[in-house]
Amino acid sequence: MTEALTIAEIRRWFDNPLVKTFLSNALKNNGKDEKLIIEEALDNLVFGAKCGLTCRFYSWVIGVILKKSAKTFGTNPEEVLKNLKEPVFRRGIVNVLEGIANFGVQTPQTTAAPFLVVWQLTNICNLRCKHCYASASSQVMPDELTTDEAKNLIDELARTGVVAIAFSGGEPLMRKDFFELATYAKEKDFYVSVATNGTLIKPKIARKLKECVNYVEISLDGMKETHESFRGIPGIFNKTLKGIKNSVKEGLDVCIAPTITKFNLNEIPEILELGKKLGVNRFIAFNFIPTGRGKEIVNQDITPEEREKLLNFLYSKLLDKNYPDIFSTAPQYSRIAIKAAQENSEAEVLPTHFAGKEAREALKGKTQVLSDFIGGCGCGRIYCCIQPNGDIWPCVFMPIKLGNVRKNKFKDVWLGNLILKDLRDRSKLEGHCKVCNFRNVCGGCRARAYGYFKDIHAPDPGCIYNKKYWDELKSAM
Repeated sequence: MTEALTIAEIRRWFDNPLVKTFLSNALKNNGKDEKLIIEEALDNLVFGAKCGLTCRFYSWVIGVILKKSAKTFGTNPEEVLKNLKEPVFRRGIVNVLEGIANFGVQTPQTTAAPFLVVWQLTNICNLRCKHCYASASSQVMPDELTTDEAKNLIDELARTGVVAIAFSGGEPLMRKDFFELATYAKEKDFYVSVATNGTLIKPKIARKLKECVNYVEISLDGMKETHESFRGIPGIFNKTLKGIKNSVKEGLDVCIAPTITKFNLNEIPEILELGKKLGVNRFIAFNFIPTGRGKEIVNQDITPEEREKLLNFLYSKLLDKNYPDIFSTAPQYSRIAIKAAQENSEAEVLPTHFAGKEAREALKGKTQVLSDFIGGCGCGRIYCCIQPNGDIWPCVFMPIKLGNVRKNKFKDVWLGNLILKDLRDRSKLEGHCKVCNFRNVCGGCRARAYGYFKDIHAPDPGCIYNKKYWDELKSAM
């Protein structure tokens, strides 16, 4: 079966009126304990929880749908049922099915709620990085959400169906109630991660993180001289390394994450080797975005040719099983992987930069289909950002206020905001992004497009296919 036929089969299965009507009804409240009918039915399917005749009928139909989906994607239905024992996985399934009920089957898909919310918990930070999107400092925002407001927001995100919360900053570990909030989120069955500079992760902190966080992402922007110059504070390289080592020692899922600029481009192979030596699980090369303090170093952005070469290098190392998982937030990485797979059947397609080796192995031969649905840049479609004061943005790198959690229901903003609806419509893209054969699996980095052109539909000037726009930008500087 070809990938195109597989997508057609999924559409035939999920877009028919009977299934859509069933899903719409299953996503109603059960009228008893604030659970959705589908959640009660999943409890019956997975755990054998007692429920009424109607619930058991829904449970049976959902079981058929999930087994059909598993077969379509070439996975073991028993493994799907086993994974459904995990609350995060169940919430993800409900989110996807509700997204299909709301929007139909799309390529790329919009989910009923963000799979991931990056929560910029605070703007305070102990470093002063050249590229900081938050322009973080030692000053606390006067209208930062209180602990009670933050917990209420976590409750609301759970009701909305958000799957993962990534606490970011600033430096989130500097917020006094960080562990209280992370623990609360964990208790609410979120997949919890934290993005940190690592300098505060002493052994005691690493042990506390292990109790409430699934994943730790630590910024490492170069070897000693480069890292300290980029991060603005002398002497912090060794503190960062100690934070990484302490996290690895505690058995945390650890990622190192450089932001790629001309400052560190030539050191990426060395940083990768260092990460391998330290025993990290993952390496993510972050796109540079000209926002926040990053606007002051826009001349340090790498060229499309340099990005293309880097992504090909990273992908070559991803195929080497001796290295950790290697990804990039540049959505063009999926295109690199797909082209490699077209030339080499042993190559891997990347559905997203969060898909680890186990997930890709389980979906071997079907990840192209997932790439079409997940769709590269997830800005405002499967992901969004919340600021320290509760403002909702499409992306941490895209400072467009969509609403505020103190005034608006989060789900109302997600489903009804016109800017988000525009972001989700890739037929409105401009430049080569509009006509690109990889539009569905990439879409260009919308934050880079906005950062350079103040237009969410503009071409991503970092892509080799949009080189002429990059050249025009450089000639105007």
